[in-house]
Amino acid sequence: MMLTGLYVPLVTPFDDKGEVALTALEALAHDVLDGGAAGLVALGTTAEPSSLSSGERRAVVDVVAGVCRTRSARLLVGAATAEALAALRGRPEVTAALTLVPPFVRPGEDGVIAYLTSLAAVSPVPLVVYHVPYRTGQRLSPGAVLRLAALPGVAGMKYAVGGIDADTVALLADLPPGFALLGGDDVVVSPLLALGAHGGVLASAHLRTAEFAELIDAWRAGDAVRARPLGHRLAALSAALFAEPNPAVVKAVLHAQGRIPTPAVRLPLLPASPGALRSALRHAGHDVEPVAAGRA
Repeated sequence: MMLTGLYVPLVTPFDDKGEVALTALEALAHDVLDGGAAGLVALGTTAEPSSLSSGERRAVVDVVAGVCRTRSARLLVGAATAEALAALRGRPEVTAALTLVPPFVRPGEDGVIAYLTSLAAVSPVPLVVYHVPYRTGQRLSPGAVLRLAALPGVAGMKYAVGGIDADTVALLADLPPGFALLGGDDVVVSPLLALGAHGGVLASAHLRTAEFAELIDAWRAGDAVRARPLGHRLAALSAALFAEPNPAVVKAVLHAQGRIPTPAVRLPLLPASPGALRSALRHAGHDVEPVAAGRA
């Protein structure tokens, strides 16, 4: 299994009673697949999974899995514990689990590798390791990433180290065959693709999905003339969407477009500010006046 292309980590929309809006979630899933996404992510960090009850999490996976089954699309599900991975057993639609590097405790590279080895051994699906050191507090060297890539049951990595540095360049120069590296920093995904990344897990691609899919295809084809200006435009959109904590601005734009019933997020997140929404709408190419959407 080689994961390539665009994967959209879906938001969890809420209705005006604060409940998960499953119909809107299903429509979003179809929308981004129609736009050219190769697959979907359920219960990624964009989905606010820590704010969802166990029943809500099951319902979200049920809906997204149903769409992926109907559309023959790949599905990644956020799962970072043995218990969460076990819940994926018996779900044939799930391609892989998106598994976060252990956060906060900073166990060191050997501890990270030992922990993920133990999870891969019990998981019913391959793991895509989510490496995001500015959230977890644990950075991994290129050598540690290659050790993870060699583990049975590890299919790839969502790579979100906050930019393009020397370690990134070294890693992409030496990726082993069959190990997928997917960009997870939306603003810099274009240069990461230029260096050889296989695709992206991009919350920004709720909007202008077809253009994000085209960006990935263009870099994979080596078409820099097509990819470079497109990457610049989409980077500006991503910067606007991430101007405040994700997914507040994404949700505000989706609501302003009429695609989800409310722009609500759950604490500890706060709704997007009117100014952030206005900027994101402008970069998304919409003339929607965000006054009504300012209910966020």
